Amino acid sequence: MTHSIRTLGMFAIVATLIIFTGFAQGWDLALVILNMGLISAIMSLGVNLQWGIAGLFNVGIMGFVALGGMAVMLTSVPPVTEAWAAGGARALLALVIGAATIVGAVVLWKSTRNRWLVLLVMVVGMIVYRMVRDPGVDAIEAVNPAGTGYLGGLGLPVWIGWMVGGLLAAGAAWIIGKTALGLRSDYLAIATLGISEIIIAVMKNEEWLTRGVKNVTGLPRPVPDPIVLQNDPAFVERAASFGLEPTAASTLYIKLSYGVMFAVVLVILLVLAQLALKSPWGRMMRAIRDNETSARAMGKNVTYRHLQVFILGSAICGIAGAMMTTLDGQLIPTSYQPLRYTFLIWVMVIVGGSGNNLGAVLGGFLIWFLWVQVEVVGPGIMTWVTGWLPAESWLRGHLMDSVQHMRLLTMGVILLLVLRFSPRGLLPER
Repeated sequence: MTHSIRTLGMFAIVATLIIFTGFAQGWDLALVILNMGLISAIMSLGVNLQWGIAGLFNVGIMGFVALGGMAVMLTSVPPVTEAWAAGGARALLALVIGAATIVGAVVLWKSTRNRWLVLLVMVVGMIVYRMVRDPGVDAIEAVNPAGTGYLGGLGLPVWIGWMVGGLLAAGAAWIIGKTALGLRSDYLAIATLGISEIIIAVMKNEEWLTRGVKNVTGLPRPVPDPIVLQNDPAFVERAASFGLEPTAASTLYIKLSYGVMFAVVLVILLVLAQLALKSPWGRMMRAIRDNETSARAMGKNVTYRHLQVFILGSAICGIAGAMMTTLDGQLIPTSYQPLRYTFLIWVMVIVGGSGNNLGAVLGGFLIWFLWVQVEVVGPGIMTWVTGWLPAESWLRGHLMDSVQHMRLLTMGVILLLVLRFSPRGLLPER
């Protein structure tokens, strides 16, 4: 079987599974799987760029995804004018003071190497920062804390937030990369995980910026409001021609619209990733991945190239995070869990085929499909498996109580099977 036929066959199988879901379980669920599958494929593509092409072990994926989600909120939500009037200027001035303190300390250290002088600058800068920040933040959070209590955003179109999400994640990746990319791979993994946890902690606790655990709901969306569609006579008439109720038709229309937009973004990123992979730059990155020592001997700046690909991959994850927050219509900082945004994405890359962009996309669709379906059909399967046991059996009760863990069991079994029978993934790197 040639590589092209194998690739087409694998994608045909995934497409058939999603279509079969539409006929068997409803098109609403099928479109949910499709939309999140597209977003997962984009995340997987970004991680594959870092690991599969450059060999960078990044386990801080959720931090960049969260930054993308925050970018949508900061970009698209209308500004809260009362909060800005109460303390917005002081909060922004505090951020400037904090950044100036860090920059000043770095410049001073490079020029003088006097640790006591640097420490003095940091301490004074921190005191001034808190003196300016605390009153401003308290004033912002006191403005209607049940409904707002934060500054809001810029009120721009939501699709701009997708680009801002990529830029924000890229900026964070630059800072992290300048600090951690000189570390060995295992230390790099620990550093990226720790920094991503810091990002999540900031989002949870800085209520004046993101509302923290109170969440930001009702984010603007790039698709029509369902109520508007249901009150549109032309739309209702078209829905009736397909035998659909207005409510169901509006839901399917909105989800299908998201699917089209997400598919366009995925295709654009995939084409760019393929062009980069086949370019001299892509061949150089794979040479660095395979043998850093030889690449350094040939005059390549390995650390700089690693920084490049780390920024690009993180930016793609930021775009995916922004798209996911747009799809949800809300920003929930507590939902960014390592299980969903690190372990699952890594399973997608490994199962699909590390180093192969098409394999990463395939893994994103396939693993997300299984992740959703195990939750849907898992209780039924467990009921069938334990049907021969008496109703009062402790074993049956234990297995039925453990059904929520079938997702983890399924992912582990799939990963083991793929690593045993196809160690390089379903679509291995050529």
